[in-house]
Amino acid sequence: MKLFEMATCANLPPVDEALKKDILQSERTCEMHKTLFEKVEALHVLETGGELLEVSSLSSSLCVMSWNMQRCLYPEQSAELLRPHAPDVIVLSEMDCGMARTHQRNTTRALADCLGMCYAFGLEFFELGLGNDLERRLAADDHNEKGWHGNAILFSVPPVAQTLIRLDASGLWFCPDDGLSNSSVSKQPRIGGRCAVAAILPTQAGDVCVASVHLESLDDPAIRLAQMERLIAALDAFAPSLPTIIAGDLNTAFTPEDGTALQEPLFRAAERHGYSWENNAQGTTTRSSLLTYKPRPPCKLDWFCTRGFSCHGAHILPAVNDIGSALSDHEIIMGRFERA
Repeated sequence: MKLFEMATCANLPPVDEALKKDILQSERTCEMHKTLFEKVEALHVLETGGELLEVSSLSSSLCVMSWNMQRCLYPEQSAELLRPHAPDVIVLSEMDCGMARTHQRNTTRALADCLGMCYAFGLEFFELGLGNDLERRLAADDHNEKGWHGNAILFSVPPVAQTLIRLDASGLWFCPDDGLSNSSVSKQPRIGGRCAVAAILPTQAGDVCVASVHLESLDDPAIRLAQMERLIAALDAFAPSLPTIIAGDLNTAFTPEDGTALQEPLFRAAERHGYSWENNAQGTTTRSSLLTYKPRPPCKLDWFCTRGFSCHGAHILPAVNDIGSALSDHEIIMGRFERA
């Protein structure tokens, strides 16, 4: 598995029927997953697109928003929530493309079109099923046209460079014996693994790097630590010496307010590499939504992690529409980041 890949395309290449059949009939082992992972071309390329509403330049102070959109069921309503804040960069995770549960839409492209921004979208998974039971109820079709699910970044300026960083290809969501070992694998089998999308952006004070990441939700801090270490190594190679913002859903198992956050070793690991967690507002970042099975204690999963920036203005924005209905099971985090 390459540390990062820089190939781009306007539309991710679909999985042909012969390969789909091979995947569905294959043995569910880690070795088989590695073989299939290499064969799915879309897992190794970024989809880029969108049209800028206006061409401008970024100042040294960036407004960045980060949001796990939980499939992005409502691109238009979500754009209405984001637009008044005039973000320079929007970091996104859990975005669908060609999934029955989101009406086969390319949700990243739809959101970018609404906001007049350009985008880069990278796949976490090629999904073989229609999702969990609640998601199946939303599906008008009995199939996924593409089956894509992943992470993205929206930009208000054209990026200098973009890359896809693969964090894991072990098959946690494909192998019942070596992966999650529960009903999630049988209900939501997937080829792929966690990933990050990163871009180098020009500002009036010089180039900066922004990365969108979604770490593993399996309750094992050691997995997330390994993924964070790999991400930082990839960013050091892709954007050496550049000020860097890492943002997204880190699936941390603890909240900082009760003093236990550092039980997640990824926090201290990032600090050893010169990163800071200073620009994160106090409070939790999860809520119940249309796709919530049962109420769960609110927790803090979404974070900014930065190096080479002075930061301020951290804020948590409720992810609700104008009548108070939840747009996702995650709130939006936002802040200002000035190139030091």
